[in-house]
Amino acid sequence: MPQDGDSHEQSPLLDPQLFYPHRDSRGHGQPDDVTSVISSTVSKGEQALGSTTIGERLPYNSYTTIDWLHDLIKDSFRYRAIHSKRGLRARLLAGWDSCQGWIAAAMIGIFTALVAFAVDVAEATIADYKLGYCSTSFLRNREICCNGNSPLLPASKEPVVDNCPEWKMWSNDYWGTFTIYVGFALLFGIIAGSVTMTTKATLPAVREGDDGKIGGKQGHLEVKTMYMAAGSGIPEIKTILSGFVIPHFLDFKVLFVKAVGATFAVATGMCLGKEGPFVHISTCAGYLVASLFPKYRENERKMREMLSVACSAGLSVAFGAPIGGVLFSYEEISTYFPRKVLWRSFLCSLLAAVVLKALNPTGTGKLILFETKYGVSYSPVHYLVFIFLGVAGGIFGGVFCRANFLWSKTFRKYRIISDHPVFELSLVVLATALLQYPNPLIREPGDVIMKNLLVDCIHPEGSWICNQEASKEKARYYAWLVHGTAIKLILTIITFGCKVPSGVIIPALDAGALFGRLVGQLIPNISPGIFAMVGAAAFLAGVSRMTVSLTVIMFELTGEVDYIPPFMITILVAKWVADALSSEGVYDLAQTVLGHPFLDPEHALALVRDEGVLVEELIPPVQTMREITVDVGLSFTVPKSILAMKLSQLKARGLMDAGLVLVDSNGMLLGYLAQGELEFALQKGGILNNSESINLLEGPLSKFVDRTPLTICAKAPMEYAVEMFGKLGLRHLIIVEEGNSTVVGVIIKKRLVLYLEEIHS
Repeated sequence: MPQDGDSHEQSPLLDPQLFYPHRDSRGHGQPDDVTSVISSTVSKGEQALGSTTIGERLPYNSYTTIDWLHDLIKDSFRYRAIHSKRGLRARLLAGWDSCQGWIAAAMIGIFTALVAFAVDVAEATIADYKLGYCSTSFLRNREICCNGNSPLLPASKEPVVDNCPEWKMWSNDYWGTFTIYVGFALLFGIIAGSVTMTTKATLPAVREGDDGKIGGKQGHLEVKTMYMAAGSGIPEIKTILSGFVIPHFLDFKVLFVKAVGATFAVATGMCLGKEGPFVHISTCAGYLVASLFPKYRENERKMREMLSVACSAGLSVAFGAPIGGVLFSYEEISTYFPRKVLWRSFLCSLLAAVVLKALNPTGTGKLILFETKYGVSYSPVHYLVFIFLGVAGGIFGGVFCRANFLWSKTFRKYRIISDHPVFELSLVVLATALLQYPNPLIREPGDVIMKNLLVDCIHPEGSWICNQEASKEKARYYAWLVHGTAIKLILTIITFGCKVPSGVIIPALDAGALFGRLVGQLIPNISPGIFAMVGAAAFLAGVSRMTVSLTVIMFELTGEVDYIPPFMITILVAKWVADALSSEGVYDLAQTVLGHPFLDPEHALALVRDEGVLVEELIPPVQTMREITVDVGLSFTVPKSILAMKLSQLKARGLMDAGLVLVDSNGMLLGYLAQGELEFALQKGGILNNSESINLLEGPLSKFVDRTPLTICAKAPMEYAVEMFGKLGLRHLIIVEEGNSTVVGVIIKKRLVLYLEEIHS
């Protein structure tokens, strides 16, 4: 997110006299050096708030919470400064300001499509190097080299049968081919892991000590290691969109490493996909594009609107599902999704799909990734089969979520694994190659597996699956289907969470398609591919808990609009069953494993509803309140030494989102001063003089004091606090005593999140 050096807005539309009409050009009598120091660090948009009761804000720090209400007012000041002027030039500038969101959305969609095209082409080509190469052009993958003719998959341990003379195998011997396959897979895995290691970073990890203090027993600030380009990126994006700041997570370096790492990681053949990383890539594109516009660069609330828009483009290019991408951003990722975000997401997702179709990375000229033409051939009795697939998908999702959580909490805690992520990756790649290569159904990359399993065997020529289903001896084929389903479950459990760009969508679809194809063998007079298609939706629903967006994605993926009712039935059943086994989906559990602070208002309300507690439960200990409370008296003055001591206490406890509560001698609330602004004023030369008395009402520090912080009664239900933090996006909430309104406590967002985690655990 924006760093300190990016905070100064240079727009000529922002006139200092408009912001401070009651001051002269010298800043209300303040020394020039004080005004200069503040204005060089605080944006002009923030300076506009200096004359109000809510105060100015510095750029947000790592893992701090943004102030949604403050940024709302800040944008209102900016809007009035631009749209209140008269004249043709002013109208043109106001029109340009109104159009920036649409222009940014269009640019994000195009940018995302270009990156997706490069990744798709590179991944398809590199993945085929494990088996052979194209004699006409080394840069072509097998499908393009053979003009759409894919080689037949073998039924046994024999040399690969190739009906394409342009495609040359590395070896005609099974064991020779297998050895080269494993060697290339390990090489690609090491490359993917090594580039991912370049995005290593450390972030603060606040913990709760036994004494009730945030920061641990000693009150020190812990840190955790994070690889910015690892995983799908969706848990981190959800954390950012909920209002927290993860610095550099959306930088161009992370985008580039994510694209390169995803290319080689998928090429290994591991049980992972590039769909989740595409969401991260599109969000990086959104951040980079939106940063070109001051209205988004200087306002974290507005920036998150564009990040929600950008998320839709990721699924749009991953699956060729523009509508599903919009719904995915709304249902699964975004916390704040007003109607204007919906409209701009629609444009962004549309342009991403249109541009990708024009670039044609698959060579088919079609947007649909797994096009099928089954026709409406299911009858009402088949709904029972669809329900059964939903139950199986829910069991798969529940088992996967629990097992992956335990795997992350146990195996990855060993020092040799946690300190050497590339070593773990190499073990997973080796296990994947050894277990998947013997099975002809799961030897290919994940998207190819899915395409093969959805085949309709009306015309079986050229399909190994159809040839097996047409033969009389099917025992071996059934064994491969069972083996493939089990192996996909096991390998996906140990793969998801490795330190490479990876997603879980394609592996879940593959496992569901394998199981559905197996079930389809028992149903007469209907294509087994139908049950593979519906089973894929069921298994992904069990893992991700998506519903509406997944239904739309599935019919956009396959083009089978007539199968929306089966999709809806099996997805709903899968979600019910999975929720019964594991209350959280894969992305929520990943947030827990990674330790990211996240407040889900609906889930939080369910937790506190069961507890039936009051807000007073969150009142900090007496010692904590003594440290964060400042009695400013009637004169609003306080010795500088007291402020310095309070700041050191805050920093020692690791309370990055905390601040000082300003009260009078009776304990009545007078204001709130955040830690970041206090530290800036005390440590930045030229702001505060050396006098021992600091005036918090009239002096330079008064510009940072929030005179109107929101309060809540200590006897109010805990649901009130959850709703206020969730719906208003607060950074802090002051607790006052019932009856006399004296200050008795402060809630910061992280403290509430930690409390909810304690209840949940």
